[in-house]
Amino acid sequence: MPWLTGYPREKIPWYPKINIDKCLKCGMCMNCGRGVYVWTESGPQVAHPYQCIVGCTTCASLCMGNAIEFPDINIVRDIYQKEKIWSKVKKQLIAEGKIK
Repeated sequence: MPWLTGYPREKIPWYPKINIDKCLKCGMCMNCGRGVYVWTESGPQVAHPYQCIVGCTTCASLCMGNAIEFPDINIVRDIYQKEKIWSKVKKQLIAEGKIK
């Protein structure tokens, strides 16, 4: 998916943080399809933060203990605006025939 269209993922500070004091160790976060988390003796740990899809908050939305937090989305939106990522994504979507 062309979310970043050539912009380095490592430059987007979008990934979850776990407040382990709130964590109920329910395991919902381990359903992440991107493999962001690993399970440790003390519960989940963010092992691969840059595997997280920019803008996704599914794990936080489903966390029983509300233990998962993300940065303010406006940080990401500012980067998209400054780096003109939106226009690049649109061009790529047009090229792929997904939009006209």
